[in-house]
Amino acid sequence: MATLLPDIVFFFGQSYMRRERLRPEVLLCRECLMDFVKSDTASFKGRIVAFEPDPSVTQYFFTSAPDFAPAGMTAEVEEAITERLAQDFGNCTACDRAATWLWVSRAQVASLDDFQRIRDSAGERLCAAHGPQKLRKAFEKIDKAKLSFVNLPYGESGAYVWI
Repeated sequence: MATLLPDIVFFFGQSYMRRERLRPEVLLCRECLMDFVKSDTASFKGRIVAFEPDPSVTQYFFTSAPDFAPAGMTAEVEEAITERLAQDFGNCTACDRAATWLWVSRAQVASLDDFQRIRDSAGERLCAAHGPQKLRKAFEKIDKAKLSFVNLPYGESGAYVWI
């Protein structure tokens, strides 16, 4: 189960709206959550660095690049992800479309504090269709997860991270 707050982001425990008209908070099963995420992220025109969620994750959320510091990222992690977002993603490894997602597996980056691994990891370049599919597969590997907070992409670019 997951609590989806599609248009909210938390900075230091305080919620902030990221869309003028808020969609309601909803509790969803994994399949429904992934269906919703897939449909919403397919229309997102920005770039995403998505870190494979830790199996013990309680929050998996998107934060726009300008919000990295308020979301609690260290300066080194913020810089490493910003550098990745600025790189040419090239084409999707699953098709010929332009890649807008950089998927970073837990094998490549096990800790979001490891800014050097964030900089150096190869990642997998995916388009807006294949990125959400990869995210779905990652959540399907987790037998039981109780996500207290998931949101959807906003802004021009950013990262999916966990805590």
